[in-house]
Amino acid sequence: QVELVESGGGSVQTGGSLRRACAVSGYDVSDLCLAWFRQAPEKVREGVGSIDRGAYIRTTDSLKGRFTISYDNANNTLYLQMNSLKPEDTAMYYCAAQIMSCGVRPLSVTSFTDWGQGTQVTVSS
Repeated sequence: QVELVESGGGSVQTGGSLRRACAVSGYDVSDLCLAWFRQAPEKVREGVGSIDRGAYIRTTDSLKGRFTISYDNANNTLYLQMNSLKPEDTAMYYCAAQIMSCGVRPLSVTSFTDWGQGTQVTVSS
């Protein structure tokens, strides 16, 4: 089992920035697909982006240029840097892991076996 412990997030005004962190333990990153998801009120959980085996990063097209995913091998932590935030970015944000390659298909909630506890991100206008 992959253990994921999230931190960061919070509230910010439109145009601001936040960084989410997700500490990863239990498996080496080279064995994992790690991803960020978000879920706005009354909406389905959607993929934000992923990093495959510590190297190959994909970001949802609509978020490219504002959201950046990275991984720090020194402290085994997954990051999500969010810039130019908008009210529509308000959601619960989750990190997730699966013990296999991400593959080339779109991110699917059902593919991920381990989840962080989630943290609320609120962007006010």
